[in-house]
This record gives sequence, structure tokens and C-alpha cells, in this order.
Amino acid sequence: MAPDKSAIRDICLGRRASLKSDFRQGASAQIRSFLAALLTARHLVENVEISAYLPIRSEVDLAPLLPDLGKAGALLSLPVVVSRTTIVFRRYASGDPLSCAGFGTIGPEESAAIVEPQVLLMPLAGFDARGGRIGYGAGHYDRALQSLRQKGRNPITIGVGFAVQQVSQVPVEPHDIPLCAIVTEAGVTDAATTDVTGTDLLKAGA
Repeated sequence: MAPDKSAIRDICLGRRASLKSDFRQGASAQIRSFLAALLTARHLVENVEISAYLPIRSEVDLAPLLPDLGKAGALLSLPVVVSRTTIVFRRYASGDPLSCAGFGTIGPEESAAIVEPQVLLMPLAGFDARGGRIGYGAGHYDRALQSLRQKGRNPITIGVGFAVQQVSQVPVEPHDIPLCAIVTEAGVTDAATTDVTGTDLLKAGA
């Protein structure tokens, strides 16, 4: 019997947590470099709404990338948990005040505008090469993506994680929306999906 998402999540998070701090720091720097190159090459920086995240636990650290994206003209936001089932994306610029944003995260204060990202940089618990993603189990990003789609938005989803978090296959459920790409310290993978418009946008100009 194939392992379920919960079991795979535990395995992948265990692998991530076992990485030594100096490796995570070096790998995070490499991932930031790959992300910056990817976004720039696909013209997804200047005047583009990009949702990023600030790391918790042993996640890839994107924080040093955000000031550079802002200087290059990106319109940044961070996710904020507003209820047990819902996240929103609030405008963020380097130096803005931050407060508790739920789920152990920090994010912009309530006065920051809620925006609709065109690109989502999403932390991963686990993933596969076809764009299957396992999060932390709360379904926040799944519902946020569904809400954006209902509004006619179809953001480009880029998963961010370490190579050890990859598995051969993530169990797929009807509500799952595959990632357009995955970035690890090993490089960038364009997910092998055909039904996600964002994938076409990601490959534009390639």
C-alpha cells in the first residue's frame, strides 16, 4: 500500500531537519541565485506581484533575496494566516514592520494592503518532479490558489525546497494544483504538467 501524504510529509521533513546548518545556509544561497536568475530570465520581476515567505523551522531561507527583488522593481507580498483555513497575501517591502502572521510565521501588519500575486514562491515539505507538492497539511496554499483561480487569476507557482525533500511520486488529490517549477540547490525543474497555464507563462521567452 502506497504511503499517504502524511507519512511522506514526515519523511521529507525529517530529511530536511537532518541537514546541517552550514549546508542549509550554503544551499539556500544557491537556491536564491537560481531563483533570481529564473525570474529575471522569464521577465517576472519588474512590476510583477511576487509572494515570497520568511523561513520557519528548517525551510530554505529566501529573506536575503527579497531586498534585491524589491530594488529590481518586484511588487512583494508575504502570506498571512487570517483564520484556520485561510491565508491572504499582504504587501511587503524591506524594512516594513512585521508581526505574528500565524502558523509560526511573521508577516506584514493588518494595515498592509491585500494583493493578488502573479508569482508564488512556495515553501515545500515534499515534492516530486512532476510538480506534486506536499505542504504542512493545513491546505492554506491550496485554498488560496483555488480562490485566485475563481477570480480569474492563474499565478505561476514555484516550489522552493532542498533536493533531499524530493520523492518519486506525491499522491494526487482532486483539489491539488501542480507546481509550475521547483527550485532546489541542484537546479531548476520545469514540472512536467500540461494543464497549468502558469507553466506556459514560466517558459515564455525560454
